[in-house]
Amino acid sequence: MSQILDMYARLEDYFLRDTDEDALGRWLLRASGEQMVYQEPVFQDLARTAAMLTQTAGTREPRRMRPGWEEELLGTSLSHYVGIAQLLWASAISCGGRFYPASLEAPGAERICAEIPATTITSVAEEHFVIDAAAFRADNDRARMTTDPLLRRFEYNPLRGKPLVRGYDAELLAPVSQLLWAKASPLGIYYTGVAHFGNAFAQDLGDLFEAYVGRQLGLLANATVLPEIAYGRERALSVDWIVITDDLVLLVEVKSVRPTWHLRLASERRVDEVKRMLGHAYEQIDNTAALIAGRQKEFAEVPTDRPVHGLIVTMEPFHIVNAPVQRPQLPATAVPVTACSISELENLVTITDAPVGRLLLERAADAQRSTYNLREALTGHAHDRNPVLDAGWDSYPWRHAAAEQVPSEPAGTGL
Repeated sequence: MSQILDMYARLEDYFLRDTDEDALGRWLLRASGEQMVYQEPVFQDLARTAAMLTQTAGTREPRRMRPGWEEELLGTSLSHYVGIAQLLWASAISCGGRFYPASLEAPGAERICAEIPATTITSVAEEHFVIDAAAFRADNDRARMTTDPLLRRFEYNPLRGKPLVRGYDAELLAPVSQLLWAKASPLGIYYTGVAHFGNAFAQDLGDLFEAYVGRQLGLLANATVLPEIAYGRERALSVDWIVITDDLVLLVEVKSVRPTWHLRLASERRVDEVKRMLGHAYEQIDNTAALIAGRQKEFAEVPTDRPVHGLIVTMEPFHIVNAPVQRPQLPATAVPVTACSISELENLVTITDAPVGRLLLERAADAQRSTYNLREALTGHAHDRNPVLDAGWDSYPWRHAAAEQVPSEPAGTGL
């Protein structure tokens, strides 16, 4: 299989004709956007949906995510929406990539419909998951961002919007089964919400994400977590969270961003785009570090006798952002800064066999490992369960049946 994939890449990959001096970096952007988005942990992505969107309190008055937003947007509660996505996904896995609506009337379906009524399952599936072949082709044509056939596979896949295709007898076809559960992930809810409510929904979700990161940081043992600090005459703000451990001070900046098509395709705007999304976070960390070192009075609670590191937490992974092919494109900093996804943070805070501060210091001191994803430094450590994720998962309809069948995984994943 590896030989076949290698032969395919040698024949078809855009990298073979890319003459840019940054050709390797551009290839890595395209490859990570094509492949690694399918490698995120399912449990964490789905558990985070409820944990962040319904079990976390924001700090600002919501613009759109007010009581009743779930029903208006999804046609049902968030819990049932995730449950429907799980049901469709389970059907696709067990039925050769198909879902049969008539199965909801078959013997044995009573247990399913006792949790979520059949009418709700079918109406939500029709509204949010199903597309016919003609509409899919039209969406596919509209989604084109380049005319280069070698770049098309890195562009938007219409199945992300509607992963079930109608028109194949009585069943609905799921060509990419994992996109069914992805519709109920925070990213899937984000796109559905912005399409319906506009950018105000994205602002609400960003506020919840910042608060959710604070909840995760609160799980760290033997650490003090401070919210952002207003300072000076202008009441400017520090980083979003300051974590004080015995080994270091960790400055955490939260960015509810995700890679855009300029990064997925490694377009000419890729550098400007990553700077737009993440550049300010690096500057904010460095500025806060300078305020602490200068003993700005509002930061008196933050010690100055230990190393200071920065952590940028993003809602979706920027897979090669720490690597030498991309890090130099972002602002230089006086303190070490690592960018990580929220799933990496969810694993970091549950480590039980090493102080997190010491682990981060050791990683930063290694010239090679410090350029990897943070996830690499977490491998091989003992983890506790993540109670925030567990609470999110436990809010879904099928939690008891799923718990009996889920295979054993490292405790850091929450499974």
